[in-house]
Amino acid sequence: MKTTPAPEVRDEEVGEAPERLAHSWLGRGLFALTIVVSLSHLYFNTLGTLSEVWTSALHFGMFGLLCALSVPMLKARSATGQRLVLAVDVLLGLAALGCAFYLIGFEDALYARGVRFSTADWVVSILALALVLEFARRTTGWFIPVLCLVALTYVAWWGRHVSGVFGFPGLNWETVLYRSYMGGEGMLGSIARISWSYVFMFILFGAFLVRSGAGDFIIELARCAAGRFVGGPGFVAVFSSGLMGSVSGSSVANTVSTGVITIPLMRKAGFPARFAAGVEAAASTGGQLMPPVMGAGAFIMASYTQVSYLTIIGVAALPALLYFLSVAMFVRIEAKRSHTEEVEVAEAPRLLEVLKGGWHFLLPLVVLVASLIYGFTPTYAAGIAILSVVVASWLSTSPMTPRAILEALALGSRNMVTTAILLLTVGLIVNVVSTTGIGNTFSLMITDWAGGSLLITIVLIAVASLVLGMGLPVTAAYIVLGTLSAPALYNLMAHGQLVELIMAGDLPEQARAIFMLAAPEHLEALNAPMDAAAARELLALVPDDFRGQLYEQALSPHTLTMLLVAAHMVIFWLSQDSNVTPPVCLTAFAAAAIAQTPQMRTGFTAWKIAKGLYIVPLLFVWSPLITGSPLEMLSVFAFALFGIYAIIAGLEGYLESELSWWLRLAMFPIGALMLWPHGELVLDLLGLALFLGILAWSSRAGRASRQALA
Repeated sequence: MKTTPAPEVRDEEVGEAPERLAHSWLGRGLFALTIVVSLSHLYFNTLGTLSEVWTSALHFGMFGLLCALSVPMLKARSATGQRLVLAVDVLLGLAALGCAFYLIGFEDALYARGVRFSTADWVVSILALALVLEFARRTTGWFIPVLCLVALTYVAWWGRHVSGVFGFPGLNWETVLYRSYMGGEGMLGSIARISWSYVFMFILFGAFLVRSGAGDFIIELARCAAGRFVGGPGFVAVFSSGLMGSVSGSSVANTVSTGVITIPLMRKAGFPARFAAGVEAAASTGGQLMPPVMGAGAFIMASYTQVSYLTIIGVAALPALLYFLSVAMFVRIEAKRSHTEEVEVAEAPRLLEVLKGGWHFLLPLVVLVASLIYGFTPTYAAGIAILSVVVASWLSTSPMTPRAILEALALGSRNMVTTAILLLTVGLIVNVVSTTGIGNTFSLMITDWAGGSLLITIVLIAVASLVLGMGLPVTAAYIVLGTLSAPALYNLMAHGQLVELIMAGDLPEQARAIFMLAAPEHLEALNAPMDAAAARELLALVPDDFRGQLYEQALSPHTLTMLLVAAHMVIFWLSQDSNVTPPVCLTAFAAAAIAQTPQMRTGFTAWKIAKGLYIVPLLFVWSPLITGSPLEMLSVFAFALFGIYAIIAGLEGYLESELSWWLRLAMFPIGALMLWPHGELVLDLLGLALFLGILAWSSRAGRASRQALA
């Protein structure tokens, strides 16, 4: 296969306003600015020695300027109006950059005054907040700015008028502004640091891959499956979306970039148009679950949990694969039902030809993984991988020229604009949550509403994620939900582990000491096994103040760490459901536009196909898919794979042939038998044997039916 050069990046492909493209000087200026922004961030993450606060301020200033020039404040119809809007946007962008330089220049003076605001401090802080909220409005809509205003005014004004657990005595506006901007918290806090380091570097890495032509290689590699498996074009969509999403981290961008090829390919092969769009939307959503980028979720999760990035992506790989295979199961069943195996996919490339022409595109991914394993930080590993993209391209027939490298730098900055503004703004909300302690209050409320039930807690989080996802991008929804509800979910999961230890009579001696202080009269009961009810009653005797110490004494540090990761992973997965769940499901809407199908009906189809989003998180909680040993993880993965297949067959009423009503109903308990955390290998094997038996029968019935039609 001869790899074709990647198309030149045009301004209209990356979101600039069309009326501004007419100004050639502005287009050239934007191109130069994006290159400067990328090079600056490469310096920040490799050789730079600036403080984190200063770097975050420059990150805000640069992307504020880029956002102001790229996304107009409003659409003007007349030429005079366009010039006026452009002039205002230039001033706003320069003001954002000015706010950054002011903080750098006058930070020492602020602390020399004992953190007393001067008039200029008041003006710059208010201006910075107003600008970031305005830029958030342009890029993500009104929901986030309004939510930020509600949060900030709660701290400074109306929180003191709220009675009950959500009451807050309040801070003065000087303190609020200091904590929001000048103090290096809020919009310049930990979320901003994640934005300018991990997220930017990996988005830039993805931009270099795309500009080098790796996108075409991914599509061609996926098409190797077409014509060789039943429903091959559908597998192309699943495979290519998984590979593309693993580096792009954006489900909508993933849908648009791969869907224009895969959706027509599926329709040509005989798949219904709405199903083709639903598969693409569901598969593209899974791109945010696939390491290494995970839609910025891996970096944020590593920051929240203080677990290494390499560990996060390591435990995320099997669940992500399980999700994509669940989508592929829908494809397989629909292919059998629609007889798509009878349709030849024209011009299906050969694997050896594809690899011969594009094997070098795999080298940067190998370099990235090897660098992480060797011990480099994710930012350094991404920087090395970016260089390897350029070097690897020299092994192809279309090496990256200096112009292509500049275009990749520009594309990286442009792709980062919305994400940078989003993360800077969400930092304000996270700061309010940590300042007021409302996160702990919300966690206690979730625990109270759920009555200590882990399942009800997960349902409440799922509902909250869906509601938040209607107004927030999925990354922001995860940040907010992770801050509010992760502690409650983690405590309940640790509580469950502790109950199991007490039931088995295996409580460590150091944990027994806490019982000696809290309930000495029941100490003897810990020496013998007991049922679950008795263990919970005994644990309820320990005061809440000692509960955290009890977890630390009874459970190993590794277990507690992986439980925390599992809690965040549950929330992260559930935060993705707004991509494919009506009434607001942007990924499904993007796929519907390509397939020319009704948006809402396509949304429901995508929601059905993405059922793995709801099943797999349950395995995080009740099985060792994340917390167990490698052998335990693989065992859960294998049985879960067939269990999900059985449930999908029950939903569709079809396997290799149509299922009778009683077999269709039987699929659900058979699937549950392999998914249920009973810990009995015999039951898992029984469920597997029943499923394989029905699969074999269905396969024979399907062949007989096709022979009869022939």
